[in-house]
Amino acid sequence: MRWLNSALAIVGVYALYRWLMPYSQTAPAAFAPGEEAPENFVQVRNAGPDAMRSQHDEWDKVDQASDESFPASDATAKY
Repeated sequence: MRWLNSALAIVGVYALYRWLMPYSQTAPAAFAPGEEAPENFVQVRNAGPDAMRSQHDEWDKVDQASDESFPASDATAKY
């Protein structure tokens, strides 16, 4: 009987967790709501703080340049 109570408690906690999670959590992690394009195979978000899910208090020219250079700054997959 103790295992049944434990199982019900776990199910209840999981149900509460799913109920409290905002809908936007189903989108890709780096994308702001409305920025994702599920039809594209390669998911690359637009540059800038407006295209990010998390808000940044301080955003300067260096942050902007780094964010804009993302695809080009990664090494290619060709050897």
